[in-house]
Formats: sequence, structure tokens, C-alpha cells
Amino acid sequence: MDNGIIIMTGGGTGGHLAIIKAVKEKLPYHRLVYVGSSLGQDKKWFENDGDFFKRYFLDTRGVVNQNIFGKIGSLYLLAKAFLKCRQIIKELQPKVIFSVGGFSAAPMAYAAKWMDIPLVIHEQNAHIGRLNENLQPYAKYFISSYLESSPISAYPIKSEFFTKQRVRSQVKCILFLGGSQGAVAINQLALSLAPTLSQQGIKIIHQTGEGNLEEVNSQYKKLGIEAKVFDYSDKISSYMNEADLAISRAGASSLWELSANGLPAIYIPYPHAANDHQYHNAKFLLDQEVAWIMRQEMIDEAEILAIIQEDMSSKSTKLMSLVEQNGDMKIATLLKEFLD
Repeated sequence: MDNGIIIMTGGGTGGHLAIIKAVKEKLPYHRLVYVGSSLGQDKKWFENDGDFFKRYFLDTRGVVNQNIFGKIGSLYLLAKAFLKCRQIIKELQPKVIFSVGGFSAAPMAYAAKWMDIPLVIHEQNAHIGRLNENLQPYAKYFISSYLESSPISAYPIKSEFFTKQRVRSQVKCILFLGGSQGAVAINQLALSLAPTLSQQGIKIIHQTGEGNLEEVNSQYKKLGIEAKVFDYSDKISSYMNEADLAISRAGASSLWELSANGLPAIYIPYPHAANDHQYHNAKFLLDQEVAWIMRQEMIDEAEILAIIQEDMSSKSTKLMSLVEQNGDMKIATLLKEFLD
């Protein structure tokens, strides 16, 4: 085991955290530290993860989409967390800091810049987030699957999404995927389509988000329809493998995991995402004719039912050819360069 320490930072949502999870699993026997937020999904993912020998969950929250008083409060918390991160760096003397963005990453990423610690950034979205845009000139490496200048083009996806991939043709099962936070619009769409899908013999798998699990389960029971309903699951690759079409938000990790699995999707971008980045993520696939996009305010159920009747084989096959494997290993190898 190398004595050098790698700090991994960022999170808030499952999309950010999935990147850290994929990369850290390719760094066994290394001294890894996680720095995230007490808010969001960070604790749920990593509080008891033994791959990290130290874990810090700081009192931070996002700045975007808040009023002036909320922004001031968030900036105050970020300033306090920044000072804490400076202390962590002084104590641990890391060789490199790997940031995946999100508000959870800001204190440690800026502390890396302040204390001249090498910073490697992974930008998961087609539209670069403000934090990563500000730090890009400082970063030793800036990784993005959407940029030709990136040292690594492969997205860090766990190998199980590739090993469980298959070519789809006829739609016999649909996966409604709202992400770790859930999506009320997708939940409502799934319940509205459920009677027709049931009549056509199409199975339903539905990720509701934690706050809506009980209510959605109750609605399916009232409709007399059997569906696999869950909020969070570490078996998402198996659910994807079972499905022939997904209706999903367009967070970057979900988008690349679906693509690696060969699962075509109708993307409904989260309308309030910063810089409309979910739309840009999905448009990257739309431009290559391997996906569909519907704005949330323009969901067309008739069009969705028509899409379900299409042959998925060409899109499914092309999706698998678009996604490179071993992105997680390539990033892990790059990080290990700083330990030599």
C-alpha cells in the first residue's frame, strides 16, 4: 500500500457520488479520504464505507436556486467548511484531491487551490458547472466525456453496467428512473401510463425517490397493477438489464449507465437544473439519434406510447458502441501517478 493519501470530494446527489464510488473501488489498498456534506445523499452512501479510512461530512448546502438570504447563509457555511478543509489538508498532507463537483466539493476544492495541492476534476455534465468552470484553470487534469481535450474520454461507470448489457428490440418492460432524489413528474407519468402498459402486458419497474415511495406504492395498489417499486437500490444495474426502455431524468451518471447497458431512454430533463445541464446531457445522445427528449412541461403520452412500439435494436446497439469501458480504472491510474 502506498502511504500517499488521496482525498475524494463532492456529492450531494447520486450522480456525483456514483463517480466516486466507481473510482475508489479501483483503488484498493490505498489510503482514501472522503469529504462531503451532511446534506444530501453523502452520508447514506459513504458514512459506513470501510474503503475510506477517514470520512468528513461538513455542514454545507447549495447556493444555486436560493433567495438572497439563502445564498448568504450558504456562503457562510461554505466559508466555515473551507477553513475546516484547510485543517484537514494540514493534518493529512494529501498527494492529490479528486473532485467530482456539486456543492459538497466546493470547500475542499478551493482549499486545494489555496494550499497548492494538485487537483483533478471530473465534470460529469455536458455543460460545465460554475464551480468546475472557476477551478478548471487551476486543475492539473480536467476530465470530461464531452470534451475532446480531456485526457480521459471514458465515463467512470462500474463494470456491472457493461457485463449486464444486452441488445433490446421489443419493449416488454419499462424502467421509470427519477434518480436518487426522485421526480414527481416522472412518478405521475408512470402512474398515468400504468393502466395502458398493463393492458399491453408491459412490466413496470419504478424508482420513486425516498419521499414518494409509500404514496406511489399505494397508487399502484389502487390501480390493481403489480410493479417493482423502490426508492434507492444498489441493484440498479440489474433493474436496467431487465428493462427494454427507460423514462428517466438526464443526470450524467444515469445517462451513461443506461447507455453502457444498451438501454434506450426517453429523457425528461429536470427543468430547474443549473444551466439546464440535464437537457444538454440528453441532447448529446439525441444528436447521435440514440435517445429521445421531452421537456417536462411538454410530456406527450401519445408520443411515448408510439415510441414503445418501435424496434429498439438499432439504438440499443449503437448506444453500447458509444461508451468506452474502464473509465473508472483510467481515472484511478491517473490519480496513482501523484503517489509516485
